[in-house]
Amino acid sequence: MRAVGSQGELRDVARALLAHVEYQRDLGAQGVPAARLATPVVAATRVVERPVPTDAPETLEQVRADLGECQRCKLAGGRRTLVYGVGNPKARLVFVGEGPGADEDAKGEPFVGRAGQLLTEIITKGMQLRREDVYICNVVKCRPPGNRNPEPDEVAACEPFLMRQLGAIGPEVIVALGKFAAQTLLRSKTPITQLRGRWFDYQGVMLMPTFHPAYLLRNPGDKRLVWEDIQKVMRVLGLPIASK
Repeated sequence: MRAVGSQGELRDVARALLAHVEYQRDLGAQGVPAARLATPVVAATRVVERPVPTDAPETLEQVRADLGECQRCKLAGGRRTLVYGVGNPKARLVFVGEGPGADEDAKGEPFVGRAGQLLTEIITKGMQLRREDVYICNVVKCRPPGNRNPEPDEVAACEPFLMRQLGAIGPEVIVALGKFAAQTLLRSKTPITQLRGRWFDYQGVMLMPTFHPAYLLRNPGDKRLVWEDIQKVMRVLGLPIASK
């Protein structure tokens, strides 16, 4: 092999070397090892993959699967059935209550006892809808012993799943039934007597607090106030209100 001796030949070699280094740089190389400078230049094929979307909304079934046979708080030890939710998975309207009672714990469905019968009347007779048209759930999914109020740690354990339920449904309106539902969703300590009848925003969804049906069983005189709140909901949803 003849040695490279002339200045012209040296310039040619330098230009070729520089062109190779620039080519490697264009391909993304941070540095080129000296031992590879003499290897043949092979054209590289870049494969550009379309990113897989990760923000697809989850379904109610996925949330329920993650909840599993929940043991996240002490309520799990006394329940018969975990009460998740029922109704249209893409409902325009969601009712959120406090927690299951004895009847709900036995059946595994929210609002099936006396308070549930009153809620059903509000939906079917007042709003002229079916229970299957709306979605009904509670803040906590297990019955508190003796139907006592849910405790803060119990609410904290269930709240993420409630938020995911609402996110999966994507309703236009949420009706918060009673103190615990309203205060949990609004992150407020304001009494339900001051919250009810007023519109609030819950992550871009219109939220109407009102009295819990169980409260109305003890205070039937306040049914008129709840009907006023429900009429506001009906107007937003474009539902006809029968004149009385």
